[in-house]
Amino acid sequence: MDIDSVIHLGSQSLYMVLMLSLPMLVVALAVGVMISLFQAVTQIQEMTLTFVPKIIAVFLCLVFVAPWLTETMVDFTREIILSIPTITH
Repeated sequence: MDIDSVIHLGSQSLYMVLMLSLPMLVVALAVGVMISLFQAVTQIQEMTLTFVPKIIAVFLCLVFVAPWLTETMVDFTREIILSIPTITH
């Protein structure tokens, strides 16, 4: 296994992590902005108001995106396992 293969595999893995985490991060960002706007308009500065809705929104997003996440991870894992013979020599 040469250095180019390791770099390619590492970059594919990092891309996969970013792609899989992106839906939850976008939802958390959107909910955070909406809560910040709500706090600015109403001048309610409660700390739990920022965390609880984000956690619920990210959990719901995870529930809805779970089939795609699982399929993507299984495909990537299958691709890695099938490429083992070409990597090892």
